[in-house]
Amino acid sequence: MNFQTQTAVVTGAGIGIGFAIARELARQGASVLLNDLDESLAERAAAAIRQEGGRCVACAGDVSDVTFIQKLVDRAVAEFGKLTIVVANAGITIFGDFFDYQPDAFQKVVDLNLRGSFFLTQLATRQMRTQREGGSILLMSSVVGHQAHPGLAAYAMTKAALEMLAKNLVLDLSPYGININAVAPGATQTERTLDDPTYVPIWSRITPMGRPATVEDIANAALFLVAPQSRHITGQSLVVDGGWTAVSPPPVAE
Repeated sequence: MNFQTQTAVVTGAGIGIGFAIARELARQGASVLLNDLDESLAERAAAAIRQEGGRCVACAGDVSDVTFIQKLVDRAVAEFGKLTIVVANAGITIFGDFFDYQPDAFQKVVDLNLRGSFFLTQLATRQMRTQREGGSILLMSSVVGHQAHPGLAAYAMTKAALEMLAKNLVLDLSPYGININAVAPGATQTERTLDDPTYVPIWSRITPMGRPATVEDIANAALFLVAPQSRHITGQSLVVDGGWTAVSPPPVAE
């Protein structure tokens, strides 16, 4: 895969999966605009990528805010001359019992996961349409968009919706040479999950491949889907879960 002429926006990329995707894109030659809500995280992440020889600029802000999304797209074009790849990785998970789930928690999940991804896709593909070079959009789904998981009704709903968005937008984007797909990670070792000492043992036991994913596992799948060589793949959702959705045992301690 050759990303030497590609320019990318990756949201929610200060740490975790988003950072791994931004880092690997830069390693493969792409110019990357790295977004995170936390300005210090964004700046540190972009600096780490530059230290490895990558071309990366930080742009902190809230990608549930449509006004900021437009600024993000404009910044990418100002920095790199064009925009050809968008990875809508920013999202929020709020667990809660369905019968007690609060409207403010629901709104936060919907605003970032759905509103943010929808309008980032809209504004980025408007830019790609004017460039007439095509492009790639990647939405971040989850295995819980495929299988039920306790306490995640609202979150799972948004992830299933993103996969339908990817399928539906094939109609709108294909005439402009823009492909759109979703990647659905399963259990993944990130800074957040590694704070839980039971996470790796439980998911190693119930995952057929014997371990949860690494962030690099997800980044490798993401780069495959946004590579120029993959433009004929569109409207698809790729599950990266070590086989968990094939058997779907619940993540409970023995």
